[in-house]
Amino acid sequence: MNLLYKPIIEEFPIVLIPVHCPHCGSDQVVKRGKSSEGKQRYLCQNEACSHQTFILEYSYRGRIPKVKPQIVDMALNGSGIRDTARVLGISKDTVLSELKKRKYSRAGQRTAAETLESWRSRSRYPAGGRSRNR
Repeated sequence: MNLLYKPIIEEFPIVLIPVHCPHCGSDQVVKRGKSSEGKQRYLCQNEACSHQTFILEYSYRGRIPKVKPQIVDMALNGSGIRDTARVLGISKDTVLSELKKRKYSRAGQRTAAETLESWRSRSRYPAGGRSRNR
């Protein structure tokens, strides 16, 4: 009879996985609800942390914080928009919007905004679009 009332905890031990903030590395993290996709959201309680909330498993690669600097680095190294999107597995629109947000430059290099302007100037069609008279 004792076997029937054996606690479940002894049969299935609970595994605790420590969660660290990806921005500051702090372990002062608590759960903070769920996103619209059902992913667990966390809150970093470190006062010095620049970001308050984060998600460990993003459903779209363009939202991962490590991908965003890669977009700018690839742009500054001469990769095109479509090439960057294909290599990183994200949308061309995500690449463009991230380059529009970033306005910093490294010493001796063009800014991301200047690189974006140079891509536009090399465009196949003028700013007005395609010519209808052929």
